[in-house]
Amino acid sequence: MFKGLLIVAGVLYGLYGAEETSVKTLKLIQKGERIANIMCEKQKLPSVSGTLSEVIEQIRQSHACPSLSPSKLKAVAYYLKHGSSMAEDTSHIEVPKSAKCPVCGMFVSKYPKWTSTMTHDGKRYYFDGVKDMMKYYIFDGDFVYDRTHIERMEVSDYYTLKKISAKKAFYVLDSTIFGPMGRELIPFATMKSAENFLKDHHGKRIVRFPEITAKMLMQLDGLE
Repeated sequence: MFKGLLIVAGVLYGLYGAEETSVKTLKLIQKGERIANIMCEKQKLPSVSGTLSEVIEQIRQSHACPSLSPSKLKAVAYYLKHGSSMAEDTSHIEVPKSAKCPVCGMFVSKYPKWTSTMTHDGKRYYFDGVKDMMKYYIFDGDFVYDRTHIERMEVSDYYTLKKISAKKAFYVLDSTIFGPMGRELIPFATMKSAENFLKDHHGKRIVRFPEITAKMLMQLDGLE
């Protein structure tokens, strides 16, 4: 346990400086994790950004936790802002057998290599590929919901099948490898993996999440 704390301390030191690496701060992160696990609806907790006070306000607005004391709220904020990034979940996306892609209607559990998922308003949606998930995200005229209520978007690394944040992934655009819905955006956890795949399977280029456009998705479907 103490060795683990030292590792986290080292990472935090590099990111936030000496002030954030005290044992007191690390204990606060652990306290926040316990509170989040026991008292809060974790699927509703926000993907936080900004200053600590801004994170606290984001937690309040999410209504994921009951009315917490200022000290408990601060602990949860520290956990979301610092602690959760120290140990990313590297498990696979588990898909219920009954889950259907809201875009194409296919049963997603048949395609574990391609599974992507989005959580908004406390409900999780499953997709049989990044392309369909991005259609659900970008085509707001076809899929009507409040995008500001999106809590999480995850994709499956093509090689390892481990889930990664959709916003952190590297995507190979259009290659000789087809997914369940044809030409795809294929996700990887690292640039090196994406580059290797690009060379091996003649992808067009590597893109990041903000670069994915409606035009790109339509071109993958041969519509433009």
